[in-house]
Amino acid sequence: MWRSLRPIGRSDASGGYRRYAWTGADAECRLWFQAQAEARGLDYEVDRNGNQWAWLGDPSRGDAVVTGSHLDSVPDGGAFDGPLGVVSAFAALDELRARKVAFRRPLAITNFGDEEGARFGLACVGSRLTAGKLTAEAAHRLTDADGVTLPQAMEAAGYDPSAIGPDPERLARIGAFVELHVEQGRALDLSGDPVGIASAIWPHGRWRFDFRGEANHAGTTRLVDRRDPMLTYAETVLAARREAELAGAVATFGKISVEPNGVNAIPSLVRGWLDSRAADQQSLDTVVTGIEKAAREYADRHGIDLDVVRESFTPVVEFEDALRDELATILGAGADQPIPVLGTGAGHDAGILSESIPTAMLFVRNPTGISHSPAEFAAEDDCVAGVTALADVLEGLACR
Repeated sequence: MWRSLRPIGRSDASGGYRRYAWTGADAECRLWFQAQAEARGLDYEVDRNGNQWAWLGDPSRGDAVVTGSHLDSVPDGGAFDGPLGVVSAFAALDELRARKVAFRRPLAITNFGDEEGARFGLACVGSRLTAGKLTAEAAHRLTDADGVTLPQAMEAAGYDPSAIGPDPERLARIGAFVELHVEQGRALDLSGDPVGIASAIWPHGRWRFDFRGEANHAGTTRLVDRRDPMLTYAETVLAARREAELAGAVATFGKISVEPNGVNAIPSLVRGWLDSRAADQQSLDTVVTGIEKAAREYADRHGIDLDVVRESFTPVVEFEDALRDELATILGAGADQPIPVLGTGAGHDAGILSESIPTAMLFVRNPTGISHSPAEFAAEDDCVAGVTALADVLEGLACR
């Protein structure tokens, strides 16, 4: 499975992946998922929001155990973020069949669409729509860098965008959702454990900062006469690092757009996107407020107009205690020591769905601690340990 999926959407130049929502690479990934489902005799379907499902058993019972993740990527992303959870889900089903277990509850494997938000700027679009955390009206307004709307992209890919929206009937089918994911840090590497359980997802959001100045000639305009928004943006980037360090949080300006974007032109507009995350809401509020305050002070000093727009936000997600404890019991049986439980600063579909259905997460060790990069990595033995852990969890939830 891993070999067959690995080439799809991979850039020869960077070695990273460019699997953006509703593109050719995304279509290939979807065909791959469908083929894996059909090869196992599973009932395959695509829901109203473009998420893919592969069912074993009758979903109408309303207590299904679901696992899976996503197949799309960030720009030049790594091979494991998302796909490891989908590949491991199919492999875990294979393992359960090899064990000849009897299923008491329906089982499903899913691929949630547009989790990374690389094309339309909003993460977890598929699960947000399903859970009613993104309205159809707001989804229809999403556009990519070329001005293509989400409905246009879906239609071009052969899907009907008129049906998108909340899907409570589908959520009512699910009794528990367990997402396996490569760890996006080094906690497991430092503890020496191949697999861990998620405790919570930090609150996080994305803010757009629009710095507006005055375009002018880079060679003939005196420094004192310039209204250069790039200076204010640069000072704001440094302020973000400073505020994050003070609060024990993280803050990153990872995307920028410049107009007119000429080497010999002073910009008229610098648009930067801030991603910030913290262990609790108060710390996150402190960081973002501090960054905006500093940005406005710099803007006033340089004669720059500033607009700040919060484009997305996810509050802290505490995974359901009962399900998390059940996973710990299943995986701790016969072990020499308890399985580690750790928090994460990364958002996931499991977090989006947590208010609607019981959710939990498993993490697989990442020795590099690097993610959203071609350097992202998980050793084969650890991936196998993740499959075994997921199979044990699914057996405990769906077969006993």
